[in-house]
Amino acid sequence: MAVFVALGAFLMTLAGGWTAQRVTDRRHLVLGLAGGLMLGVVGLDLLPEALRAADREIFGVPAALLLFVAGFLLAHLVERTLAARQAAHGAGDHHNHRAPEVGLTAAAAMVGHSAMDGVAIGAAFQVGTGMATAVALAVIAHDFADGFNTFTLTSLYGNDRRRAIGMLVADACAPVVGALSTAFFHIPEPVLGGYLGLFGGVLLYLAAAEILPEAHHEHPARSTLLCTVAGAAFVWLVVGLSGG
Repeated sequence: MAVFVALGAFLMTLAGGWTAQRVTDRRHLVLGLAGGLMLGVVGLDLLPEALRAADREIFGVPAALLLFVAGFLLAHLVERTLAARQAAHGAGDHHNHRAPEVGLTAAAAMVGHSAMDGVAIGAAFQVGTGMATAVALAVIAHDFADGFNTFTLTSLYGNDRRRAIGMLVADACAPVVGALSTAFFHIPEPVLGGYLGLFGGVLLYLAAAEILPEAHHEHPARSTLLCTVAGAAFVWLVVGLSGG
């Protein structure tokens, strides 16, 4: 049953990526929506779960929040280092400084997150039907956003369509692999919480420093802002329907 639910997540992820491909003529709206989805996933889904799972404090600060800040700074460091390296080799204007490796790394993190979704599905079915239903609803709904963001992130940083589709397929398969893995091992909650905190910091950096500024660069339209708000509101709805 867990694998069957994960197959639903597989299809929703592909649907999200397909949607991102089909609206390329409204790129600013796609990026605005992606930024809102990422903001909602971080603030309303990843961070609360990370704080719950990794409840340890380090020098008075929750470990998950320390890793969240570390993830933000790590993404900034990697992005700036790769951009500076490209500039040193005579790259063109600012937008061409976007390093494809950043997009692939971010998409790989999305794949890792989707695998954890699959693990969550498998673990929930071990707990009971009620828990499994709530987790399945949350995972299947927000995997649409994951697929949308995976394709958008990979493409935004200059990777070709073949690579973007490859990362999308990997992201779609990850929940199935994660669900299957629960038959063989268990990830300790503190480790999972720390990973979610770190990943949340990376996503927030990409949303705030890259995705949203790019969305408003050439089309500072009200519709772009509305897409961002709609993306965050959609995640809120998903979290609320799943019971948090």
